[in-house]
Amino acid sequence: RDAQESRGLGDVYKRQGIYGLNIYDFDETIYDSDSTKDFYFYCLKKYPKILLSVPIMAWTFFLYILGVKTKTQFKEKMYRFLTYVPDIDSALNDFWNVNEHKVKSWYKDRQKDDDIIISASPEFLLKPICERLGIKNLMASKVDKHTGLYDGENCWGEEKVKRLYEKFPNVKCEEFYSCLLYTSDAA
Repeated sequence: RDAQESRGLGDVYKRQGIYGLNIYDFDETIYDSDSTKDFYFYCLKKYPKILLSVPIMAWTFFLYILGVKTKTQFKEKMYRFLTYVPDIDSALNDFWNVNEHKVKSWYKDRQKDDDIIISASPEFLLKPICERLGIKNLMASKVDKHTGLYDGENCWGEEKVKRLYEKFPNVKCEEFYSCLLYTSDAA
C-alpha cells in the first residue's frame, strides 16, 4: 500500500477522490456497550415518567417480532421516551460525562483524523461523544431528539452501506471494525 495511505493522510486522498479509511461501528465495538440502551436506562432513572411509554413500546416490539412493523417503526415508538426528557441537551451532556469511559482504549490508541463512525444509534446521541473525541465523520440514524421521530430509515445493515457510499462515493475501506466483524479492505 501507498505509504501516505497507510499513515491515514485522508485529506490528500480526499482531494484526489480516493479514500483509504478506517470505518468503525460504535456500539459494542469502540463503545463497550449499547449506547442507546445505556441512554434509555440513564434517562429512566432520572425521569421515571418514561415508564408511561413502555406499553406502546412493548406492543410495537411484539408487532416487529411478528413482521408487522419494521425495525424503524419499532425504534420510533421506543424513542417516544424522549418526550419525557425536559432538557435533552443537558441529559446528553450528563450521560456522556458518566459514560465516556466506556470508549475502548484500543480505539483511542489507533484513532485517525479521517475515521468514519457508522451506527444504528441516533446521531443526536453519538454526536456529543464524537465531538469530544475529535471524530469528524459520523453517520447514524437521524432521529429527532425531542420527538423520537425518524428522518429516513434506521442506519442498520444494508442502510449503513448505502449511506456510506452516498457520503463517500469513492471510498476504499482500509479496515472495518464491528462487534460482529473485523476485516481489511471490506468495502
